[in-house]
Amino acid sequence: MPDLDRLQLHPPSSADLPALLAFELENRAYFENWVTARAPSYYHQEAIAAAIEQAQREREQDRAYQYLAKLDGQIIGRVNLTGVTRPYFNKAALGYRIGERFGGRGYATRVVALLLDEAFGALDLWRLEATARPQNLGSVAVMQRNGFHQYGKSEQAMFFQNTWSDLLYFERRNTQAMV
Repeated sequence: MPDLDRLQLHPPSSADLPALLAFELENRAYFENWVTARAPSYYHQEAIAAAIEQAQREREQDRAYQYLAKLDGQIIGRVNLTGVTRPYFNKAALGYRIGERFGGRGYATRVVALLLDEAFGALDLWRLEATARPQNLGSVAVMQRNGFHQYGKSEQAMFFQNTWSDLLYFERRNTQAMV
């Protein structure tokens, strides 16, 4: 069993550029089996540098929060909150990806748990939403293990890999903020 306590989340910085590019290149084909593909132009130093700068701007503007999941300094995944909506809702959409060789070992569940601590703590969000395709059993399980519940389903909502796919919608509320 991996030592999940050694996992840490860090906002991406320019110092992460070489390792982040290597992580994205190593996992490109694997990720494209589960999520929509990034443009080929993304897989170059200039594009990764621009993405890091954009993530920093969005953080400063309270629009999105991206994190690199690191185990002993090595990037094993990414997790983010996008579409931050304030005031009145204080919500965001959760997304994550774990590198192929780190899958199935509890890292995704722990990374999402760490993000929940940040989202419902320092970021003072009240609600997180997430979407998964039903065939992505791993992501569905990660949501359930982290206290998300499914609140909806849309049929044939996404055309992915030349086939229509349903989408499942999950939410998790910050119960401490609701009292």
